[in-house]
Amino acid sequence: MPSSVEGVSFSSLVTNDAKKFEQTCQFYNQLGFRLTRNYSKVSSNGSTSSFNDPKLHLGVSNDSLKELWLETFPLQTLDSNGKIKPWQELPFYCGDSTKCLNNSTIIKLRLSNLKDISVTGQRLLFFTTNLSKVKELLSEKSSVETIDDNIISKDPLGNTIIFSNKESPLLNEKFNSADEYLEYKSKELLDSLDSMNNSKSTSELSIKEKTKKKKIAVMTSGGDAPGMNPAVRAVVRAGIYYGCDVFAVYEGYTGLVEGGDLLKKMGWEDVRSYLSEGGTNIGTARCKEFRQREGRLTAAYNMVINGIDALIVCGGDGSLTGADLFRSEWPSLIEELVSSGKLTTKEVEPYKNLTIVGLVGSIDNDMSSTDATIGAFSSLERISEMVDYIDATAKSHSRAFVVEVMGRHCGWLGLMSGLSTGADFIFIPERPPKAGKWQDDLKKVCSRHRNKGKRKTTVIVAEGAIDDELNPITSEDVKKVLVDLGLDTRITTLGHVQRGGTAVAYDRMLATLQGVEAVRAVLETTPDTPSPMIGILENKIVRQPLVEAVKLTKSVADAIESKNFNKAMNLRDSSFEEAYNQYLATSIHDDESQLLPEGERLNIGIVHVGASSSGLNAATRAAALYCISKGHKLYGIQNGFSGLIELGNLKELNWLDVEGWHNKGGSEIGTNRSLPSENFGNVAYYLQKYQLNGLIIVGGFESFTALYELELNKKKYPIFNIPKIVIPATVSNNVPGTEYSLGSDTCLNQLVNYCDAVKQSASSSRRRVFVVEVQGGHSGFVASYAGLVTGSIATYTPETKINLRRLQEDIDLLFTVFENDRGEDKNGKMIIRNEQASTVYSSELIADIIKESANGRFETRTAIPGHVQQGFTPSSMDRVNSIRFAVKSCQFIEKWNEKIGQAGDISQSSNINFIRNLEDSDEGSVVIGIQGAQINFTKINTLYEHEADVILRKGKTIHWDNMAKISDLLSGRLLLKEEKEK
Repeated sequence: MPSSVEGVSFSSLVTNDAKKFEQTCQFYNQLGFRLTRNYSKVSSNGSTSSFNDPKLHLGVSNDSLKELWLETFPLQTLDSNGKIKPWQELPFYCGDSTKCLNNSTIIKLRLSNLKDISVTGQRLLFFTTNLSKVKELLSEKSSVETIDDNIISKDPLGNTIIFSNKESPLLNEKFNSADEYLEYKSKELLDSLDSMNNSKSTSELSIKEKTKKKKIAVMTSGGDAPGMNPAVRAVVRAGIYYGCDVFAVYEGYTGLVEGGDLLKKMGWEDVRSYLSEGGTNIGTARCKEFRQREGRLTAAYNMVINGIDALIVCGGDGSLTGADLFRSEWPSLIEELVSSGKLTTKEVEPYKNLTIVGLVGSIDNDMSSTDATIGAFSSLERISEMVDYIDATAKSHSRAFVVEVMGRHCGWLGLMSGLSTGADFIFIPERPPKAGKWQDDLKKVCSRHRNKGKRKTTVIVAEGAIDDELNPITSEDVKKVLVDLGLDTRITTLGHVQRGGTAVAYDRMLATLQGVEAVRAVLETTPDTPSPMIGILENKIVRQPLVEAVKLTKSVADAIESKNFNKAMNLRDSSFEEAYNQYLATSIHDDESQLLPEGERLNIGIVHVGASSSGLNAATRAAALYCISKGHKLYGIQNGFSGLIELGNLKELNWLDVEGWHNKGGSEIGTNRSLPSENFGNVAYYLQKYQLNGLIIVGGFESFTALYELELNKKKYPIFNIPKIVIPATVSNNVPGTEYSLGSDTCLNQLVNYCDAVKQSASSSRRRVFVVEVQGGHSGFVASYAGLVTGSIATYTPETKINLRRLQEDIDLLFTVFENDRGEDKNGKMIIRNEQASTVYSSELIADIIKESANGRFETRTAIPGHVQQGFTPSSMDRVNSIRFAVKSCQFIEKWNEKIGQAGDISQSSNINFIRNLEDSDEGSVVIGIQGAQINFTKINTLYEHEADVILRKGKTIHWDNMAKISDLLSGRLLLKEEKEK
C-alpha cells in the first residue's frame, strides 16, 4: 500500500505505554506495513540487552526502549506470471537518475522511557488505490467515516489517519486500481523522458543524427569458427560508432529467408560478452531455401522491409559465394518484388543496390588472398593441446597414435600441427605420397625414430589426405601400416573438438580488426566497387576482391583433382611451401639423405640470453634437428654467457636430447641476463676452442645487446667475425627489427585466459572494476594487444602517458557504463596497465582513485598475473615460428660460411686471415625478424643506430598503434569523448 504523510514519507509515533505500543504495531501491520527494523534495549527477560554494537544505534532515539520501523513498499509492475518486473526492465528506466513511480512510507514507532510525553494527535494522510479493502480492514478495529471519498479513522495512539485514492490533495486524478495508477505514472515518466530527449536544438544535432542511418546486417554462416563472436562484436560496435543501425541475422541465411525475430537490431551492450565466447552466439545453419531464387527473393523482401541494404557475412568460401550471388541478383530481385506487388516503387527506391562485405571464418585457413582466416590458429591450438595430452599416454605405453585432423582440400592444419607437435609423419592433400610406396616410407621413418630411442609415434592425417593417384588415405590405412610394424596403435579423430573453445589471442585480434574494417568498407563502397573480402597480408588488414579470392581458392581443389600438385602448392602462400620444407628438415631428413660434404659441415653454437620465454626450447630443437640433417654439430651453451665464461660449458645436442622439446616451456640449457662484456677474452677463447663457425643468440633485448657487444669488439677478437644471429624471444616483444618475438603469443594467450577469469569474477560481483597489470617493460605492445582482445575499458601504456585528465575520462566512461547497468551478468569491467606505464600512477593508486571517485557506485580491485605470463607450454604459433626462425638462422649461417669456404677449407685454422678481412663488414651480425608476413635479416649496427632505444630497451617503431585506437573505439571511449566535445 504505497503511501505518504502530507508529502513526507517518514513519520515518528511515540508512546510510553507498552500495551499501546504493541497494539499500534499490530494495527499498522494489518494495514500492510512490514517490519524493516527492530531495536530493543531490553531483552525478553527484562534485563539490559547485550546489543551494544554502535552500528545498531544508527537512527535510533536516545530515549527509546524499543523501536519498530514499519514500511509500505511501492506498487510494482507485474509480468504475465504475477512476478515483479525488475526496475531496470521498465520502459522509462534511464539509469540511476530514473524517477520512482511512487515512494514508500516509513513509520518509526517508539516506546520511550520518558514519563511525561505530551504529543498531540498527528494527522497522517496515506495514498491507496484500494479504498474498499482499507475500509474493510479499519472497520474491524475502530470506527470509520467517509468524507469526499476519503476514509478517516484513528490508530490506537489517537492519531487521525486519512486514506485517499488521490496521490496528493492538490491533484484531481483518482485511481481505483494499481494497474490504472502504474499505467498513468509510466506514461508520465515516459513523456518526461521524451521531452528531455527532444530538447536538443537542431543546431546541436550531429551529422550522424541529421542523416538517414545506414542499416547493416551481420551474419555468421557455414561451419562455426572460434573468433566469429569477436567479429560480430566488432561489427556491431563499430557500426554504432559510425552512426549505423546494425542487425544480427540469426541462424545464417535461414534468418534472412525467414525474417521476423531472426532479424534483430543490436545494441552496444548486446555483444558485451562476445569476446570470450567460442562458436557464434547468433547461430549458423545450412539453408537449402537460399540456394533457390525463391529463397533469395524472400530474403531480399525481409531486408528491404527492415531498411537493410548492406550485409557483412562471416563464413567460408561457400557462404561468401552465396553472398556475392545475392548481390549480383539484387536488382532483378527488387524488380520482381515490385512487379509482384509485394513492394511499391517508392518503398524500394532507397534499396536499389546491395553492399556485400566478406569476412573469412574458417578453421581450415583455406582462403586465398589472405595469410590467415578467422579461427584457424584457435583450431591449431586445440589440435596441439590435444596431441600434447595424447603424447603423455603414448609415451607411457610406447604406443603409436594416428591423429585425424580437419582439412578436406587444404592441409594447413595438418602441416602446422605436424610442426607444432613434433609429428613423425604427416599426410596432406597438397603433397600426396607415391601410391603403393607411402607405406614403406612411413615404416622407414617411424622405425628410424624408434631405433634412436623415441618411445612414441605420432602421425597426423588430414581428412582430405590422398596419394598421388587420388586414392584416399584414411586413418585406418595408416593404422594397419603401423600395426604391421609391430606398434601398439590407436586412432584419435579430433573432429569438432577443433572448432571448440574460445578464440586464441591472435584470432580475437584478427576478427576484431577485420570486423571494424568491414564496417568501414560498407560505408566507403560504391555500387561499382566489386564486393570486398577483408583479409590480412603482410600483417596489414586489407580489402581483396571477394570473387577473385573465392575463384583462386577453388582452383587449388581443381589442381589437386587434376593431379597438378605443384600448382596446388604454388597457389598456397609462400610460407606454406616453406613450412613444408621445414617439416621435412626436422622430421624426415634425419635419414642422412641431405648430408653436406665433410668440408662444408659446420660447428654452430646456440645460447639463451635474458628472461625465460616460451619458444626457447622449440627453437633450439629445430636448430639441432636441422643441423643433424645437414651433418652440422649444434653446441648448446649451458647457462648463458656466464656459463660460457666461467666453465666453457658447451654440450653437443643430439637427436634424442631435443626430441621432446617442441612443447616444453622455459629453457632446458639455461638462461640468464649475463652478457659477453663480463669477459670478452673467455668468450673468444671458448668459441675458438670449439671451432664454432656461427652463433645463434636466442632471447630478448639482452640478446640484442650481446650481439652488438660482440660486433663492437670483433677487431680485437677476430673470432667474433663469425656469422652471428639473434632470434628474438621475449614476452615483451621489444627487440628492434621485428614485429613478433617468440613467446609473445604464449604470453597473450595466458593473459586472455587470465583476464577472462578476472572479468568473470568482476561480472559475478556486477559492479566491479579490475586493474590488471601486465608485463612488457617500456613497450606497450603486450598491454595494447591484451586490451584489444580482452575488451578492456581502458589501456595504459608507456607510449600514452597517464595523467589526471585521462583518468577522469575513464572514470566518466565507467559512470556512463554503470549508470545504464541493469544488473545483468557479464558486466565486469577491466583496465589494462603496463608495468612501466607510469612511475607515479601505480595499479594500486589507479584503483584507489577510481574507487574514491565512484562514491560507492562501483568498487575496484587489482590483479597482477606476474610471471604466469611467460606460460607453461608454448602456443602453437610460437612453436611454428620457432621452427621458422631456427631453420632460417641455420641457413643464414650456412650461406655466410659459403663465402668463407670460397677461400679454401672451411676450418678456422686455415681461414683466420679471411675472417680478419671481414672486419669491415657488418652483414654477418643480424637480427632475424618478422616484418609484415616476411622474415627479414637486419644488420645489428643499422638497428642499434636508427631503431633501438637503448635506454628504454625497445625499438622506436610503434607497430601496434592501430590496436590502441580500435580498442578505444570498441570500449566506448571515443564515443563518449566525441559526445562531450559536441
